[in-house]
Amino acid sequence: MIVTKDTIIGDVVMQDEGIAPILMASGLHCLGCAMASGETIEEACMVHGMDCDSLVEEINNYFQSKG
Repeated sequence: MIVTKDTIIGDVVMQDEGIAPILMASGLHCLGCAMASGETIEEACMVHGMDCDSLVEEINNYFQSKG
């Protein structure tokens, strides 16, 4: 899976639940809330004042390592 800023958070978590600790560690603690499942990674990062590019890179590195 290739993740972009436009990827829906819920889609990433459904693809691989192992991604949840990365999201939680980065500051996205609301994975269970209704808004989080339908938000893009970029939207969530904007709301939480996070660096979207670094989070997308970390998620993609995770998926590549599982290769």
